[in-house]
Amino acid sequence: MTAILGISAFYHDSAACLVSDGDIVAAAQEERFTRIKHDARFPRNAVAYCLKEAGLRVNQLDYVGFYDKPLLKFERMLETYLDYAPAGFRSFLKAMPVWLREKLWMPDVISSELACVDGASDKREAKKRAKQFSFPILFGDHHESHAASAFYPSPFEQAAILTMDGVGEWATSSIGFGRGNEITMLKELRFPDSLGLLYSAFTYYTGFRVNSGEYKVMGLAPYGEPKYVSLIKEKLVEIREDGSLRMNHEYFGYGAGLRMTNGAFARLFGEPPRRPESTLTQKQMDLARSIQVVTEEVMLKMARYAHGETGSKRLCMAGGVALNSVGNGRLLREGAFEEIWIQPAAGDAGGAVGVALAIWHRYLDSPRNSAEKSGAWASRTGGGIAPYADGMKGALLGPQDKESEIEDFLNARRLPYKKYPREELPAKVADMLAREKIVGLHQGRMEFGPRALGARSILGDARSPRMQSVMNLNIK
Repeated sequence: MTAILGISAFYHDSAACLVSDGDIVAAAQEERFTRIKHDARFPRNAVAYCLKEAGLRVNQLDYVGFYDKPLLKFERMLETYLDYAPAGFRSFLKAMPVWLREKLWMPDVISSELACVDGASDKREAKKRAKQFSFPILFGDHHESHAASAFYPSPFEQAAILTMDGVGEWATSSIGFGRGNEITMLKELRFPDSLGLLYSAFTYYTGFRVNSGEYKVMGLAPYGEPKYVSLIKEKLVEIREDGSLRMNHEYFGYGAGLRMTNGAFARLFGEPPRRPESTLTQKQMDLARSIQVVTEEVMLKMARYAHGETGSKRLCMAGGVALNSVGNGRLLREGAFEEIWIQPAAGDAGGAVGVALAIWHRYLDSPRNSAEKSGAWASRTGGGIAPYADGMKGALLGPQDKESEIEDFLNARRLPYKKYPREELPAKVADMLAREKIVGLHQGRMEFGPRALGARSILGDARSPRMQSVMNLNIK
C-alpha cells in the first residue's frame, strides 16, 4: 500500500487529504474542527482525522505533498513589490516576517507540524522527531494541483481542464488536457491579470470579505441590473476572444497595497467601499449583477477557447471561480461542452486532493482506478458506463458521528430529543418542512468543500415567502 498525504495551508481554507493506492480515503478542511471560518493554519486536526480514517501513523506515510511552490510564490511577491516600489512598502513589511520565519522553510515547517500531529509536545521534540521521518515532501504547482483535483476524480477518460482563481504562484487561470493518468498544461493567464481578483475587488468594494464573501456577491446579483457592465469594460478590463484579460491596474490596490481597490476605483463608481454589515443599497446589487455578467462572459470565452484547443467534448473545472454556480450553469447550457465535472472543493482546500492524486498518477505513473475495479458508482455517459468511478465519492470524505455519540452529546447538555426509526424520517422531515419548520440534516460522512450536499445541510420550505428572512435572521 502506498499512502500519500496531501496538504493545503497558510493562505486560506487549509485542508488535508489521504490517498491510498489512488483511492481517496479521507479529506477535510481544518475549519470543520477549529470552527474558525477559512482557517489558514496548518491543518493539524484535519491531518489527524485523515490518518485515523486510514489507520496510519505519520511515520507510515510514503509521500507528503504540498499544493503549491512557496519559492515561486515568493519570487512573484518580490517582483511585484519591486515593480510597484515604493508604493508597496507597507505590504512588503507586513508580509516579509512570516515568509522569512516560516514559508521559505516549508519542508521543515511541514515536518515539525506533522511531528506535533504525531504527539510531539513542544518545538524541540517536534524538530527531533521530524528528523526521523523518511518520507519525501513534494511540492506541486498551484494550478496543476487544481487541475489534478478536477480531472483525476472525474469519470472521464479524457477532458479539457479549466482552472480559474485569484492567483497561485504566477498563474491566475490555466487550460490543460487530461487523458488517462496524464495531464498536460497548455496555456495560462498570469498575475496581475486575474478573473478571480477582479471578482474579489467587487467583493471588497460591495462590503464583503475577500476569499469568503464572493458567494454573497453572486447571490446578490439577481436583485440588481447590469448597469455598470459597459463602465467595467471601458475602464477596468479588456476581455479578449480567448477569455484572457488585460486589467487597468490604475484602479486596483492588490498589486502594491493591502486593499483590493483604491481611490481611483471609488471615484469611478462615485463612493467609497461599503462598510461591512452596513445596509445594502440598490447600487451594490447593480454592481454585483454587473460583475457577475462580466465574469460569465469571461468564463464562456475561456471554455470555448479550451474546447477549440483540446477538441474534447468534456470539461473538468477547479479553482475558486469554479464555485460560481451561476456561471457554471451557463457553461453547461451555452458552452461548447457536452458534459462538465467540477471539483466540489474547487478552492484552495481542493489542492490537497489534487497534489496527493498528482503524486500517485504523475510522479509514480500509476493508472486510475476503474469503476469496475472500485465497485463504486460511475456516471453514465453516451449510453455507456464511464470508465472511472466517482473518485470524490459524492464529496462525502469527512468525519462522521456514531448514533451513540450524538445521543451522548444531547444527554450531556440535557437537550430534548425524540428518536425515530429511519424509515419514518422522510415523512417526518417533509411534515416539518410543510409547517415552515427549519430542519438541520446531519447524516453520514461530512462533505468536503463549501457546499452543503445533504450530509450537513439546513433545510427549509422554498415555497414559503418568509423562509429566506427567517433563516437569515435566526441562523445566519
